[in-house]
Amino acid sequence: MLAHGGRFTKESWEPQARRFAVAGFRVLAFDFRGFGKSHGPGDKDFGSAPFQLDVLAAVRYLRAAGAKSVSVVGGSFGGAAAGDASIASRPGEIERIVMLGAAPNEPAEKLKCPTLWIVARNDTSGDGPRLPGIRAQFEKAPEPKKLIVLDGSAHAQYLFTTDQSERVMREILLFLNGKVPE
Repeated sequence: MLAHGGRFTKESWEPQARRFAVAGFRVLAFDFRGFGKSHGPGDKDFGSAPFQLDVLAAVRYLRAAGAKSVSVVGGSFGGAAAGDASIASRPGEIERIVMLGAAPNEPAEKLKCPTLWIVARNDTSGDGPRLPGIRAQFEKAPEPKKLIVLDGSAHAQYLFTTDQSERVMREILLFLNGKVPE
């Protein structure tokens, strides 16, 4: 399942969705409330909307449709929402999470599944570099986990527009296939 970042919609995942499908994954990209054509409670208040519930709804939809396992790849706030969904989920409900330039808003020590964290070393927000906060959350997360710090400053889904795009995709595919990358 693909959870977009704040500057994107579900359509932004099309190139990656095709790659995941070719690799044998069933893929669902969805719009968070207030994005694309999606609406829901709190969709006008980005700062307090319960985006983790959107992730959980999509996970539960896939499970009801017969998916034996569901993993989530999320960029930026989509990655944070995926992490928060793991924390709010029932044990085993979410198989794995990939967070691109993101960390959960809730305490990372409560994550309930293996996690892959990918961030560019010089990725910044209005508050400064993202890496220190992501690394601090990563350190608290339970095993198995892996942090990959890439060169450059691309944020979240923008990593797929860099010369490291193939490495990012390769690492994600390895992780989704049950391997925590070395």
